[in-house]
Amino acid sequence: MNNKDQILFNFKSNKNYLEQDYYLSSSNQEAYNLINCWPKWIKKTINLYGEKFSGKSHLASIFEKKTTCIKVFSGKFSDETIENFKTKQALIIEDLDENFSENLLYTVLNIIEQENKYLLITSLEPLNKFNFKLPDLISRIKNCLIIGIKNPDDNLIYALLIKYLSDRQINIDKKLIEYIIKRIDRSYEKIFLFIHKVDELSLKKGKSVDLVTIKEALKK
Repeated sequence: MNNKDQILFNFKSNKNYLEQDYYLSSSNQEAYNLINCWPKWIKKTINLYGEKFSGKSHLASIFEKKTTCIKVFSGKFSDETIENFKTKQALIIEDLDENFSENLLYTVLNIIEQENKYLLITSLEPLNKFNFKLPDLISRIKNCLIIGIKNPDDNLIYALLIKYLSDRQINIDKKLIEYIIKRIDRSYEKIFLFIHKVDELSLKKGKSVDLVTIKEALKK
């Protein structure tokens, strides 16, 4: 194997969500630009949606560093969150789903409007697709800016493969990456699960990743 055709990944995973580590492509450029144009948002409430592993939390973390902010996962939201939010300028609710109290969400949206604060909500699906029943909440949702992260293009798939492989310190031939890109599903979650399977097979076989391992992982 020619050394110049091999990509070596030997640095550890960085979970600090640094802005310089966010890889841009046509799939996420619009969402990234929106986060970075704060405080010049045209709406006080932003809903950022996209499938698992699409980078929503990374963008939320970038926004969190821009102002005084509270970030909470929807399942951990409480009255204490609202109390602590009073002294902050922005609120981030991660992974909001239809289990979240409609009355509570309506209360939060009212606070945002009345007190001139900012709200970023991340979710798998856009809020306007949720099966809300509360008329006043549905009306409020219509006034939110909803933006999605698209399925990854080839450039982003390449970057994600590099990142996930480097997280696991896996050495792989550049030609194998090109082989994977042509055959893998355009899905953030499928890419993540594929790398997990590659790592699992490599450890099980006790050898470096080769074409046979790649083909087996793709079938899974």
